[in-house]
Amino acid sequence: MKAEVVFVGAGPGADDLITVRGARMLRKADVVIYAGSLVDRELVRRYAATADVYDSAGMTLNEVITVIMDAVAAGRRIVRLHTGDPSIYGAIQEQMEALRRSGIDYSVVPGVTSAFAAAAALKQELTLPEVSQTVIFTRMEGRTPVPEKEQLRKLAAIGATMVIYLSVGMIETVVEELLQGSYAPETPVAVVCRASWSDERIIEGTLADIAATVRDAGIDRQALILVGDVLAARQESLKARSLLYDGAFEHGFRSRAVV
Repeated sequence: MKAEVVFVGAGPGADDLITVRGARMLRKADVVIYAGSLVDRELVRRYAATADVYDSAGMTLNEVITVIMDAVAAGRRIVRLHTGDPSIYGAIQEQMEALRRSGIDYSVVPGVTSAFAAAAALKQELTLPEVSQTVIFTRMEGRTPVPEKEQLRKLAAIGATMVIYLSVGMIETVVEELLQGSYAPETPVAVVCRASWSDERIIEGTLADIAATVRDAGIDRQALILVGDVLAARQESLKARSLLYDGAFEHGFRSRAVV
């Protein structure tokens, strides 16, 4: 049997939100290394019941690569299981680089990032005509620095829909930074904790009150902050409707409707 190394996005949390391809890779795996701090162990049990399983939460990069290389040498199939989509804050580039240097081939299976699970939980479209046509995925600077040009207050100057990862523990600073941009105290905000998990929680408010509400709720990790005027659409009328289904709008798949 030929060895195979696949990086798989586990999805945002719920064990049935992994992709069909990702689940198929897990079922075929002989070895699974999963991010146990964020990926539900039940997902691994469900799809990879017979595999050798390693929880990478306490492992170093070298330890992860050693497990992969040993499995490759033994001709085994390996799944490196990351939370959400591995391309978003997945720390996979360094792993892929180590494999590339060792001449080991690999592939990547995308997953559903928590931003989309949060939008689904809110029943909210993140892009709306005449409100925002841009979504920014970012994070607050903490132990991991961000480039100077990507400081939160500079991104906030755009006024687009923003999804802020890995930052709810610094919610007060996040609010201060956002208010330095184009957002106002009345700008709507939602914090979705453990999106798609059975204990999912949603906190909604404005930049004026969200920090205190989140602190009172005891949320300090595993939560996304969504901010922008699109979040007002569920309580207010839409400013404009999409032209996609407008009868007066003609495109390559539909002629203009006859009135």
